[in-house]
Amino acid sequence: MGLHEASSAEQDSAERSVVDTMQQEADIYRNGEDRPVGGYAVVMAVYLSLVGVLAGVAAKLGRPLPRPTAGDIAVTALASHKVSRVLSKAAVTSPVRAPFTRFDGPGGPAEVMEKPRESSRVRHAIGELLACPFCLDLWVVTALVFGLVYAPGVTRLIAGSFCALTGADFLHLAYAKAQQMATEG
Repeated sequence: MGLHEASSAEQDSAERSVVDTMQQEADIYRNGEDRPVGGYAVVMAVYLSLVGVLAGVAAKLGRPLPRPTAGDIAVTALASHKVSRVLSKAAVTSPVRAPFTRFDGPGGPAEVMEKPRESSRVRHAIGELLACPFCLDLWVVTALVFGLVYAPGVTRLIAGSFCALTGADFLHLAYAKAQQMATEG
């Protein structure tokens, strides 16, 4: 066996050992539950890769990092709340989630509840991400932050619009509660 063949065999053995160790750790973590740890790793790798590419391109282009004001932070928070709820819960966006989730019943006003499909670990992890507004917030906030780097005017317009929608939603809920209290009293 030549030197190249020996080092290739050693590398294959080392890779199998790493994969086996990772599998054992994932099994221990799951504690008997069906958790798509490998799928989560893929989703995290995609997220980190996107952030790395966007940050690298911004640095290469010399784009200045935004210095968000308190207003930017508040608008980003309210906009990300609304965008993540629309993406994860709105009935009209269910076609986006359908390959990764299945309908589980009605949710809040104009919302649906869905469960992730479990046909593969990656599909399950993406299903959890798409059906969870809390999980999507990270992605939405990241998109808005990079929007401020690449197109601040358009990003502020879009974020402001979704911020206004968030306010309108809360007004609808407050109005409905006031109507309910008026008819009960």
